[in-house]
This record gives sequence, structure tokens and C-alpha cells, in this order.
Amino acid sequence: MADTLVNPVKARMQAGGVALGMPVRLGRSSDIARIAKTTGHDFIFIDCQHSLFNLETIGEIASTASAIGIAPLVRVRGIDDPSVSLLLDCGVMGIVYPDISTPAQAKKAVDICKFAPIGKRSVSGGYPHFDYRSLPLTTTVPQLNDNCLLVCMIETVEGLENIDAIAAVDGVDVLHMGSNDLIANMGRPGKFDDPELIAAQEKLIAVCRKHKKFAGCGGNRDVARQVEIIRKGCQFITTQSDIGFLQAAASKWTSGIREGLA
Repeated sequence: MADTLVNPVKARMQAGGVALGMPVRLGRSSDIARIAKTTGHDFIFIDCQHSLFNLETIGEIASTASAIGIAPLVRVRGIDDPSVSLLLDCGVMGIVYPDISTPAQAKKAVDICKFAPIGKRSVSGGYPHFDYRSLPLTTTVPQLNDNCLLVCMIETVEGLENIDAIAAVDGVDVLHMGSNDLIANMGRPGKFDDPELIAAQEKLIAVCRKHKKFAGCGGNRDVARQVEIIRKGCQFITTQSDIGFLQAAASKWTSGIREGLA
């Protein structure tokens, strides 16, 4: 067993690649991680903001995901979610914070997710990331810091206005645009081709380049639009939820049967 921890998503992006993630809202079995791998995803995005999950379920999914090379990330309920450090202690490899609108909120996220000297996360021991082996903290803590992917979502006009200051916060790894919420906050829900949203996406990419952070985009559930924003510089993409994939495939199948019978 190696003593070196690698977050496959962070490694892929650092190498210049694109990381694709499946938002998980329906799956409660750890097999959802295997399905994500089989379908070409690099990470799962367990959505605790919009779905009900208990902590033990998340732990089981995270354990399987890590074992097969899929990064388990969790979108928590908000900046004050009390479970973040516990999730990280128990196998999760990244936290997605929704609705980060100020640099102070971004700094609070860093303080919770990262150990000193970057943040203020409490140190434990016997981490599942290292198969609970007894390793010196001089080995584990720096690696856990390096491999904990901290994602701050930009979902409001205020967040967009403060995006340069948010990106400047040390310890933030990804700025992820929540397209659904941002365009709704702009007063035009569902208008994914709106020039103002496209300009906001391009601004996020430029700011990330300036501060050497990774640019991400979610909520934009269209293959062509996702390809376009990747070509512009986004490296962290949430494709479609497990619910969306199931509905689309099942609908196509039943429609094919009924059309064939007709």
C-alpha cells in the first residue's frame, strides 16, 4: 500500500484535462460510484443541498468511490453546514459550497476544510483515505490538505461582482458557476443562452486563469453548451444528475417500443 494520496479529479485538472462529474440525488447504494465510473465520469457530486442523505450512506458511497478511482465530493447545505469536517474525516475528498457570494464566506470555507497553516480544520487520525493505517501527521495532514478539493459555487449577482476577491482566497481550488441559480438571480430563469450568463461564464474563466484556480460550470444540462464552455477553459463540469440520466434513458426506451408498435 502506498502512503501517497491522490485526488483523481485534482490530478486530472492539474494535468490540463477535464473532470466530469455526475450529480447524485437519487442513488443511495455505493454502486452509484461504480455506475459513474462505467459511464465515463471522474467524480460524483453527492447533492445534500437538494436531496436527503444520511451521513453513513455518504460514507459508504465515498468508500467505494475512492477504492475505484472516482473522487467523492459532497455539496453541503450551505456555509454553516455542521457536518463538513466530519465528512472529510470519513472519506470524502472534496466539499462543494453553494452560494458563495463574498470573500469572507470563501475564507470561512477554507478555515473549515483545510488544516493549518491554510485553515483551521481539526486534526484527527487513522483516516480512511490511508486505509486507517497509523501514519505520522507530518505525512497525512499535508496530503489531505493538498487533495481536499474545495469548490465555491458562484450563484448570485453579488457573488459574480465579488468573484475576483473570492478567487484570490488562498485554499479555494475551484470556482463553479451554478448556472440555474445565477440566471434565476438575474431575473431570467432557464435562459441558458442569455448573453449576460455567457458573459458571466467567460468572466469566471478569466478570473480563474488570473488566480490559478480551476473553472467549473454546472446546471447547464446540454451537451453542446457543455462542450462549448469546456473549449473556453472550464475543467470541472457536472454533466447530468442520476435522476436526469434515468429519466432520459427510460423515456427513450419506452418511446422506441411504442413507436415500433405503432
